[in-house]
Amino acid sequence: MLALTRKVGEQIIIGDNIVITVVDVKGEGVRLGINAPREIKIYRGEIYQAVVSENKEATIPLDIGRLAVLKNIVNLPREKE
Repeated sequence: MLALTRKVGEQIIIGDNIVITVVDVKGEGVRLGINAPREIKIYRGEIYQAVVSENKEATIPLDIGRLAVLKNIVNLPREKE
């Protein structure tokens, strides 16, 4: 990790096309402006971690008993029209 000290108005350049500017500092909070290409996804850390956590939960296999119930529903005889 690179740790830098910056003042309001100073910038950090990442690669050729990402610029982070310190916009404001209030108490313990720092307001940053980020200029990056649209194809670069930018998330707040806590939002990114929540998405990762939900994606992991979505990959947990279902209880086999629940799948059997679904199989029975699919195989129910259909009414004739």
